[in-house]
Amino acid sequence: MNRIKTDICIIGGGSGGLSIAAGAVQMGAKVVLLEGHKMGGDCLNYGCVPSKALIASAKKAYAMSHGGELGVADAKAKVDYAAAKDHVANVIATIEPHDSVERFEGLGVKVIEEFGRFISKTEVQAGDTIIEARRFVVSTGSAPFVPPIPGLENVTYYTNENIFDLREQPKHLIVIGGGPIGLEMAQAHARLGSKVTVIEGMKALGKDDPELAAIALYNLRAEGIEIVEEAQAEKISGDGKTITVHTPKGDFSGSHLLMAVGRKVNIDKLDLDKGGIAHDRRGLKVGPNLRSVTNKRVYAAGDVAGGLQFTHVAGYHAGVLIRSILFGLPSKQRTDHIPWATYIDPEMAHVGLTEVDARKKYGGNVEVVRFNYDGNDRAIAERKSTGLIKVMVVKGRPVGASIVGHLAGELIGMWAMAIANNMKMSAIANTVLPYPTISEVNKRAAGAYFSPKLFESDRVKSIVGFVQRRLP
Repeated sequence: MNRIKTDICIIGGGSGGLSIAAGAVQMGAKVVLLEGHKMGGDCLNYGCVPSKALIASAKKAYAMSHGGELGVADAKAKVDYAAAKDHVANVIATIEPHDSVERFEGLGVKVIEEFGRFISKTEVQAGDTIIEARRFVVSTGSAPFVPPIPGLENVTYYTNENIFDLREQPKHLIVIGGGPIGLEMAQAHARLGSKVTVIEGMKALGKDDPELAAIALYNLRAEGIEIVEEAQAEKISGDGKTITVHTPKGDFSGSHLLMAVGRKVNIDKLDLDKGGIAHDRRGLKVGPNLRSVTNKRVYAAGDVAGGLQFTHVAGYHAGVLIRSILFGLPSKQRTDHIPWATYIDPEMAHVGLTEVDARKKYGGNVEVVRFNYDGNDRAIAERKSTGLIKVMVVKGRPVGASIVGHLAGELIGMWAMAIANNMKMSAIANTVLPYPTISEVNKRAAGAYFSPKLFESDRVKSIVGFVQRRLP
């Protein structure tokens, strides 16, 4: 058995773990990184990267058959599903070297390609190596949650971990789960030529603003995607060629089945109890500083920290932990400025408080300003005028923003910056943007906040009248 002593031992080579490893080793710390599966984690191999690559293929196919209103004759796209998957694989391969063992070993990180598990409060074992570290960071991410639906074990089903390996195009894809992953894959497959049915036990896009979700779902249904809500899957059956999902709202049959009902954190292999690390089904129990409440040597980053499950959150956690672990500075996470996006078309994005949460927290002190995409000249020019932005404002400062529409995932960045830096609405309103751009949606929303104060105020009108009467 080999033994290693190090400053930091990181368990998990996903976004959070790799960011900490790269930062720490380049600042002089000794770092050991343990990864028993694929470097880059879920995001690179099964999540963000492959899904957006497949969505890009689907957008191209859709654009070919929807150019009529722009003066371009519609043409039926000839889709090569296997070639689209080759594109996905190529995108992963292009990004892969940045997350590779070779790159990190080149930086000076000791990479051990084995799963790590705690054997004491101060030691982790990976294969035939025991690592003793001053600090441990658990960043093992999450995996698809597959509920125990009767009959599921008797049929072939896919999750985001193997759907991108599928080379045969589904004739009729059944998706269980109407959240972001399920709907992104549903629309991508529908645009590539598959018939798609989405079955959701509650409300589709149930975590998003209901008004914005309704716009998104209307458009998905308009593309021919069947979305059945409040239809809990009770049983699944199959005959080798057809898979049937039985629900209170009827039976739905298709050729392929995708399970997309949620995520579960990867902690089963860690032997956390042996490390004296408190945990529950959501992950490690940590404080605002991401430090274990029961073992002060241990920190969590990303999904296993028990909060928001996004790649960019894991990267953000890395910055929080680098400040505290390397420099001994007090450093805590916050969540009010964390944005997220759903890459359906039109896109959805959000940061801060929703309208419902803002009204609960601030009551009558919250103002909700709105601007429709059909008032944006660039959106009109590109026939992308379906959309809405809502900004929740308290005492002149945005506390939340929700967007559905073209490039929503890009537009939300301005509001994330404003909330992160406690900026006022005037900072957005004073920003000069190039015309015509979709980004003017943000400026017009800020303008919608100030317009009533300027144009509907008797006081402002009286001041202007007074000044005008006295001007030479």
